[in-house]
Amino acid sequence: MKKLILTLVFLFVLGAFFVPTSAKSEFFTPVCLTVNGEYVKSANHAYLKNETTMVALRDLGEIFASDISWNEKTSTATVKTPTVTIAVAKNKNYATVNGKSQKLDSSAVIANDRVYVPLRFLAENLGAKVSWDSSTICANLTSAKASVPTHLKGKAPYTEDELYWLSKIVSAESAGEINSGKVAVANVILNRVESDDFPDSIYGVIFDQKYGVQFTPTVDGAIYKTPTTESVTAAKRALLGEDVSRDCLYFLNPKTATNSWIVKNRKFYRTIGNHDFYL
Repeated sequence: MKKLILTLVFLFVLGAFFVPTSAKSEFFTPVCLTVNGEYVKSANHAYLKNETTMVALRDLGEIFASDISWNEKTSTATVKTPTVTIAVAKNKNYATVNGKSQKLDSSAVIANDRVYVPLRFLAENLGAKVSWDSSTICANLTSAKASVPTHLKGKAPYTEDELYWLSKIVSAESAGEINSGKVAVANVILNRVESDDFPDSIYGVIFDQKYGVQFTPTVDGAIYKTPTTESVTAAKRALLGEDVSRDCLYFLNPKTATNSWIVKNRKFYRTIGNHDFYL
């Protein structure tokens, strides 16, 4: 099985694709996390909430070798190191650091039995510097006090190049589609990477011409336009394992399609937005 899809299957086994319950009603953006250059693998993905990166408090606490406790009565999580004690309560827009109150950019929330807090607030109070890589939607922490424990170590689920090209084809093919339709288009590309009938890379699949041009944006130039933010988010969600198209390898807009080969030769699966998807 091909390398990229093996990575996705590996992430599925770990339960890595996670939709925080607080974000289910919105099209949330998962965020990758690195600490001192090491990728943090977790079943509890950090995610963007109103432009604030939210992270599972326990994950970061373990990275900084903290004592972590939970008070059921007050719904408060506490992280303690030799020099700092941080207490965060559910749904509160403030926290206490060594007994002093600090305002949070976003209230702490609980999802899948984990407390999520603003990453920058927690990281900086634990002694880390935070930088942001918008090209890969990844937060990078550096600190001499931090060390990623073995069970949280892993490889990044995708490269910058994979996200770059997948975002471009999603945007070119489905910029006006509903968000699930964008994810479905990304799924088709990734399914082709897995299939033995298509090239082994996202770039190769997009520009494949073995049986003729596969995607018209590669001909009309739309593939080279800057992708929409929603398309980048959809590509990332697909790369992290979200699948709404099952094993589909083809899609088309029945109102604009000029070639009926797919309809005559492939099994129809479902319609999402303006696109029909075929196995």
